[in-house]
Amino acid sequence: MSKSKSNGQKKEHKKQTGKNREIVVLTCFFVGIFLFLIGYLIYFQVVRGEEIANSPYNRKRQNLLAEKVVRGEIVSANGEVLARTIVDEDGNETREYPYGRMFSHVVGYSLNGGSGLEAAYNIRLLRSHSFFLERIKNSLTDTKNIGDRLVTTLDTGLQTAAYDALGDNEGAIVVMRPKTGEVLAMVSKPDFNPNNIEEMWDYFTSEEGENDSSLVNRATQGLYPPGSTFKILTTLGYLKQNEDQYENYEYVCDGHIEVDGEVINCYHNTAHGTLNLRRSFALSCNSSFVHIGLSLNRKQMNSLCNSFLFNRSLPIVLPYSQSTFEMDQNMTHEKLMQTVIGQGDTLVTPLHMAMIVSAIANDGTMMAPYFIDHIENDSGDVVKTYKPSVAASNLLTEREAQILTDFMQDVIEEGTATSLKNDDYSVAGKTGSAEYGEEKGNSHSWFVCFAPASDPEIVVSVIIEGGGSGSDYGVPIARKVLNEYFYGTD
Repeated sequence: MSKSKSNGQKKEHKKQTGKNREIVVLTCFFVGIFLFLIGYLIYFQVVRGEEIANSPYNRKRQNLLAEKVVRGEIVSANGEVLARTIVDEDGNETREYPYGRMFSHVVGYSLNGGSGLEAAYNIRLLRSHSFFLERIKNSLTDTKNIGDRLVTTLDTGLQTAAYDALGDNEGAIVVMRPKTGEVLAMVSKPDFNPNNIEEMWDYFTSEEGENDSSLVNRATQGLYPPGSTFKILTTLGYLKQNEDQYENYEYVCDGHIEVDGEVINCYHNTAHGTLNLRRSFALSCNSSFVHIGLSLNRKQMNSLCNSFLFNRSLPIVLPYSQSTFEMDQNMTHEKLMQTVIGQGDTLVTPLHMAMIVSAIANDGTMMAPYFIDHIENDSGDVVKTYKPSVAASNLLTEREAQILTDFMQDVIEEGTATSLKNDDYSVAGKTGSAEYGEEKGNSHSWFVCFAPASDPEIVVSVIIEGGGSGSDYGVPIARKVLNEYFYGTD
């Protein structure tokens, strides 16, 4: 009996132990779910809270805020008002843009879904961090609070210079600091007057208005073949694959190159004669660069361009188009010859070209472009500060960056952009003429640069649609922007 009872107790003990284990497992499971939900809620509130609050699908919340808050101002880095809300005696609100067309794409508009910084920071402009006693008083008197103010990185003088320099041309200009990513100016044309957006909305949403494309920010959304500005990356690809031999490079140019029946001509069929790599770059010799491109490891070149964020997302708050590049083993010689000189299927935005040039100016680190320095309340107290962040790093070595800088300086000193040569500040740049369409001779005018070359402070990216030669159109426009930065005059 004693033995039987002992066996029964053991079975009962095992049974109880099993139940306890199940309870522990279930408890851990539910605790895990609870902790996961808590973590997700924290992530949702802290990491994605502003993004979701600012989503166009969250209009209900935004409309509720708009009933209690007068939309905040947007100001330039110089303190000039770029957008503000005027309230009349009857309480009617009108959004006003004192500079009209000049900041139309980058600042945007707040009506009909919004655009530009108005849309990107919509929820921030509808929040108020006024002094708490003021908010209590306003709540009791049914008075709206004043929304927070966006203090941008945009420089009024540079924006004016870029806008005026672009003139009646269609295209875009981007100006930024390579070491931080601060966007100092962003202009796109054709433009529009945000003060009249409501009256013009029916036109802009019509077929005629969509073809007009005035609402498109060409700086971030315009995709163009990069033309000879892409030779910056082709050169870098050659440097990386021929680290110890690049100084021995030599090519004899007779004005064109033919491979498998495909002919690529140099600009105006110019025969450049015997060239090294540096001279090939300065004179932007198509024949030499096709010769260089045919020697490259395609997989490595494709990887290099992807590292510079081709075919990748860009870390910017404004709507943008993704730049594209492809080079693989199946590519025909005809297509490869076009690709290495910035033609073919390669497409890039002016902002992305500014980022690429910034990475060279910044010794291989590409900074994320940003537009807001800080947010403050209506009394000027800082609510939030925005800091520089890295978009991509280790893209090239300091040595490679210095070589490319030297090559880009030669473009100014004795190459295709000699009109920028001066004794006051040194410039490193690259011109480009990007062919487009079926008809021969149609080309966009490109110019990208940074200055001073020895210690870069500013990057300029210029695209003129249908402008032709980069040296004839892009360079003079960039010069006006650079002169504004260094002299305060064009």
